[in-house]
Amino acid sequence: METGSPANSPEGTESTGVARPEPEWIGLPPGLLRMRRLLLVVCLGLLTLATGLLPGLFAGPAWAALALLPLALTAWGWVMLGRNWRSWRYAERADDLLISRGVLWRGTTVVPYGRMQLVEVTSGPVERHFGLASVQLHTAAAATDATIPGLDPAEAERLRDRLTELGEARSAGL
Repeated sequence: METGSPANSPEGTESTGVARPEPEWIGLPPGLLRMRRLLLVVCLGLLTLATGLLPGLFAGPAWAALALLPLALTAWGWVMLGRNWRSWRYAERADDLLISRGVLWRGTTVVPYGRMQLVEVTSGPVERHFGLASVQLHTAAAATDATIPGLDPAEAERLRDRLTELGEARSAGL
């Protein structure tokens, strides 16, 4: 961050009109994309088999063409998961954490360090199998709770410790 650039200035500029540097965005690791694509292929692959095999056996081979629908859905989902994964990113600034996500409807969540009440790391069975964890931030306002999914467990713990430390330091003055 440049000297003299305030971290909280609106629209990224000071009152003097000097632009604040863009935050350093960090994307999600590729393990999350692999996990989601594997789940997509398994679920829709089973559906493809069921819609192709069962009607093909009982109603005739022409009905096996029904398998093309879940197959097309798999291809479309593959592309959409990649676009969604690339849209997720986060940035640690001096006074807050930014989380950006979304392809069609972009959303950015700003969580001030002083407003954080709880930072937790969670990892379900599928996430653990792929070596992933999620960081969830809880604030006083339930609408601003934020999650960063699919992080490496070491990065998730580092982020939790850093955010907790910064949250305690910022809330000490309240």
